[in-house]
Amino acid sequence: MTAVVGTLITGLFANLPYALAPSIGMQAMFTYTIVFGLGYTWKQALGMVFLVGLVDVIITLTKIRSAIVKAIPDQLKHAIAAGIGLFIAYIGLKNAGFLNFLVDPQNILTLNNKPFTGGGAKVIESITANGSTTPEIATFSQPAVLLGLIGLVVLVLLVVANVPGAFLLSVFITTIIGIPMGVTNTHIDAMASFTSTFKDFGGIFGQALGPDGLWSMFTSPKHILIVVLTVFSMGLSGLFDAIGTFIGTGMTTGIFSEADQKEFYEGKGFKSKMDRGLVADTFATMFAGIFGTSNTTTFIEASAGIKAGGRTGLTSVVVAIGFLLAIIAAPLVNVIPTAATAPILIVVGIMMMNEFKAIEWDDIEIAIPAFFTSAFMAFSYSISYGIAAGFIFFVVIKSVKRKFAEISPILWIVTILFLLNFISLAVN
Repeated sequence: MTAVVGTLITGLFANLPYALAPSIGMQAMFTYTIVFGLGYTWKQALGMVFLVGLVDVIITLTKIRSAIVKAIPDQLKHAIAAGIGLFIAYIGLKNAGFLNFLVDPQNILTLNNKPFTGGGAKVIESITANGSTTPEIATFSQPAVLLGLIGLVVLVLLVVANVPGAFLLSVFITTIIGIPMGVTNTHIDAMASFTSTFKDFGGIFGQALGPDGLWSMFTSPKHILIVVLTVFSMGLSGLFDAIGTFIGTGMTTGIFSEADQKEFYEGKGFKSKMDRGLVADTFATMFAGIFGTSNTTTFIEASAGIKAGGRTGLTSVVVAIGFLLAIIAAPLVNVIPTAATAPILIVVGIMMMNEFKAIEWDDIEIAIPAFFTSAFMAFSYSISYGIAAGFIFFVVIKSVKRKFAEISPILWIVTILFLLNFISLAVN
C-alpha cells in the first residue's frame, strides 16, 4: 500500500513518471541497525520512519531541498546521472546472478549482525566482511543464471532492432523460456497469499503513532540523542536518494524541461515538476511509517519506464495500479523470475553511460570528485553515499586550490552534514 499511495501522489500531484516504494537500503538499516543493533522495537522504528518523513516535509516545503539542488555543480550533476546508470547496471548484473562473491572466513567481521567468532549458524541472514570479498563471474551452470543470460541476449536484440515495447516483450519471452528450464515458478496459491497479506497489514497499520511507537522513544535525554542521530542519518540518505534520482534520470531525459528547471531554480511556490516531485517523495515516507514499512524512495528502476517512453504522471498511475493488482494477485506476479527483469536494469544502465562524456575528465579537479561520485554509488550500493563522496572531494580539492568562490555556502553545510553523518554511523 505504501508503494501504491506514494506512486499515485507522484503521478497525480507531480505529474512525473516515477515509482516510489520502500527502500531496500533503509530496510537493512531498519532491521539490523535500529532494531537489532540499537535495541528499539519495530513499532519505535516505524515511529522514526514517520519522524523522518515529517522532517523531510518541513525541509521540502521551506525550499531547503531545492536550494541544495541549485548548489550542486553541473559537472557533479553529470557524474550523479552516470553513477546512477552504473548503479542500475550493477544491480542488474547482481540480480541476474552473473556475479559470485568469495569471502575469506578469516576476514568475516559479523555473521547475522553479530561479531564473528569462528562458529557457524543454522540460518545465515547476513555476512559482513572487509575488503577481502572478491567478485567473480558466474559459471552459468545454474538454470537461473543461464536464463538471465538468455534474457539479456533477447533484450539486446530487441532494443538494437528498435522493436516497440522491447522491455515488456523480453520479460514475457524470458518468462516463457524459463518454464521448461524449471526457473519460472508455475505453482500458484492465490488465496493463501491474499489472506495473509491483509491479515499482516491490519496488525501493523498505525502502530508508528501508537503508545508503543513514536511517543515511547523520548523517555530520557540519552534516548532522545540516539533518536535524533538515527533520524538525521535516515533523513540525509533519503534526501539525496531522491535528489540524485531526479537529477540522474529527469534532467538528462528532458522530463524536467528548461522552462521547468528555470521555474524550479527561480520561481516561488511549487509550480515546477521537480518541486512537486520532491514534495510527493517526502509525504510518501510519512505514509510509509503509518503503513508499516521503512522509508520510501523514488526508485531508480523507474528509469526503465522512462527509457520506454514514459514522460508524464500517467506512467506512475499505471504503475500504481500495477502495484495494487500485485497485492491482489501477488502469486501471479511472482511467476515472473528475476532473471527476466534483471536484463532490463543492465540495458537501462548502459543507456545512461553517455553522461560520462559530458564530464571534463582532463580537469583533475573535476575528474576526482566525479569519479568518486559515480563509483561510490555502485560500490557502496547507495546513491546518497556516492553524492557524499563527490561533495567531500570537491570541497577538499577546491579548498586546497584556494578556489573558495566555487564552493557555495550550502555545499559547505551539506558536506559538513555528510561528515557528521559518517561520524554518527561510526559511533553507533
